[in-house]
Amino acid sequence: MDFELRRAREKLEKEQKERKEKARAKLERERKANAEAKKQREAIEAAQRSRRLDAAEAQLKADQQMEESVLTGRGIMFYRLLEAVPYQGIGDKIKLPPSCFTELSDQGALDKGPMYFQLSVVHQEGSSDMASTDMDNRRTTHSGVLEFTADEGSVALPPHVWHNLFPGGTIKTLLIEVRYVWLPKGTYAKLQPEGIGFLDLPNHKAILETSLRQHATLSQSDILTVNYGELAYKLQVLELKPSSSVSVLETDIEVDIVGPDSASERTDQHALSPLVLGKLEAGLVEEGNYIYYKFSIDNDTWGRIASGDARVEVRVEAETDGGDTDLYISRHPLIFPTRHQHEWSSHDIGSKALILSSRDNNLGAATYSVGVYGFKGRSKYQISVSIEDDFKRKLGQQAASSSSAMEIDTVECRNCKHYIPSRTIALHEAYCSRHNIVCQHAGCGIVLRVEEVKNHVHCNKCGQAFQHGEMEKHMKVFHEPLHCPCGVVLEKEQMVQHQASVCPLRLIACRFCGDMVQAGNSPVDARDRLRGLTEHESICGSRTAPCDSCGRAVMLKDMDIHQIAVHQKS
Repeated sequence: MDFELRRAREKLEKEQKERKEKARAKLERERKANAEAKKQREAIEAAQRSRRLDAAEAQLKADQQMEESVLTGRGIMFYRLLEAVPYQGIGDKIKLPPSCFTELSDQGALDKGPMYFQLSVVHQEGSSDMASTDMDNRRTTHSGVLEFTADEGSVALPPHVWHNLFPGGTIKTLLIEVRYVWLPKGTYAKLQPEGIGFLDLPNHKAILETSLRQHATLSQSDILTVNYGELAYKLQVLELKPSSSVSVLETDIEVDIVGPDSASERTDQHALSPLVLGKLEAGLVEEGNYIYYKFSIDNDTWGRIASGDARVEVRVEAETDGGDTDLYISRHPLIFPTRHQHEWSSHDIGSKALILSSRDNNLGAATYSVGVYGFKGRSKYQISVSIEDDFKRKLGQQAASSSSAMEIDTVECRNCKHYIPSRTIALHEAYCSRHNIVCQHAGCGIVLRVEEVKNHVHCNKCGQAFQHGEMEKHMKVFHEPLHCPCGVVLEKEQMVQHQASVCPLRLIACRFCGDMVQAGNSPVDARDRLRGLTEHESICGSRTAPCDSCGRAVMLKDMDIHQIAVHQKS
């Protein structure tokens, strides 16, 4: 009996213990579940709180951007993300979609004068968590607007804007931010050419001014490209006043042009090295390249040349060991003479010289450029410019006066056609017929020694006489077709005339603005063609200016007619 009671008590205690353990485990599970639920609730609340803070921060940032846009746009807020596409234009004016015109017009932007825009490259990859430093360092420039004809969702950029926004060869993103801004009128700009040569241009500030007329804005650190004929010079904008981005429309800007970085190497062949009169300069030119020099003739020197007492001699002493050079000279403003754009040239093999005297119509007191062209191989040379007394002219005058004083009885030689004193004609003809031969080519008639006949040849195209070794170079220089940048193909002589008087890309000094500009084609207006105006002068002369006598606005090209017809001034 006791044994059964004990077993019953043990069983009861065991059951009670199991129930207590189950209750304890259940309480532990409930405690853990409550703790996990609390942890989840706290995480959810933290996430919601973070989202609310981010949303508030984003709203604050948007409000700040809106306020900034309103301030920078003087009450006009315009912001678009557009895909950039290039187009071939000049200056810095972009093309926007028609919808932008509607949005700007509704805000009255057209009534506030010229419109300016800030353009910034948008980094698409990781843009949501972009660091503030990346935002500050992204490429930014400014522009005007040309027209509103771009496709919706895109903005058309001219080369100037494109290269400033995407200076590298590889472009990862074409999405840019376009924002309407107000810009102050510029008062000062400091520019620095990237290479040498720009400061050698005559009146380079006027050339820069002509280029700036095609722009609406300037931004610090931008690269400005200035074209002069076929050449292009890049200038970096170092400093602007009164702000880092300014408007250049209808304003006078003081411009300082500093020299290029002294560390830059002289690798640009379009640079002028000064020549001192009477001093030799040594050089080395590669085939197909030019080395340029410059020298000046002052008024005193020109007076001696004009009177016939002196002449200019440009001499190149070259080594002929496998190489050859050509010599070209031009008068400024043509500063870089080439094979088909020059005023004087020499194509002799080896050493060569050009003599400029008062008989040359284009010679005068001015600055001249000398181009040494590597015609064949690598050539070493020495170049010099000197002012020589014209002794030959004086001696010729003395000989002419003495021969006129002495009248000698002469007879024409039947072989060489020279006039020989009659007392020695028989002896001369006997000797001449054995040793001299007259070239029978039409128009030549030169007297040659017998041993020189085989080396004397004439060009089949132009009939000029040369030594046999010079014919190959003559054919290449004078009769090989040359391609003008305007598309015309001509031989050398015709090309020189074409680029001097007909080519639309030739540089002229505009009679209205005074700048060196491309002439362009014939003007559309027949009256301008009769006046001898070029296309540029026809357009440039259409600008109006007040008459000094009556104050009436008159086109520049009609000002002389106005003065005669209205004010009877000749």
